[in-house]
Amino acid sequence: MGARLYLIAYDIADPHRLARVARCLERIGTRVQYSVFIAELTPDELADAIADLARLIDPREDDVRAYPLPHVVDAALLGRQIFPDDILLLRDGRNLLRLGPKAKRPHQRELWR
Repeated sequence: MGARLYLIAYDIADPHRLARVARCLERIGTRVQYSVFIAELTPDELADAIADLARLIDPREDDVRAYPLPHVVDAALLGRQIFPDDILLLRDGRNLLRLGPKAKRPHQRELWR
C-alpha cells in the first residue's frame, strides 16, 4: 500500500515532552500550525511514528491524533497562515499548504524559478 496524507495534531501538558514530540514530528512532516503537522506516510511509517510518539508522551496527560486525509482535501482557511503565499508543498500538482478547492495549482514554469 502506498503513502497517504495525515493530519497529526497534539496537545502536550509538559513543555519538555512537548519539545520532544515537536522534534519527532518535524522529522516526518511539515508544521502547518503550532501543534498541527501534515505528513505523507506509508502504513509502516505511520506505525513507526505512532510507536515513537507513544514512547514520548504521558497518556494520562497528553493527546496525539493522526487523521487520514482524503486524496482531494476541501478545507477552509481563515486568518494568517503560517507559510507565505510563495512557499509551496506540492502533491499531485496541489499546494498542500493551501488546501481546498481553490488551492493554487502552479504552472510548470513557476515550479522551476
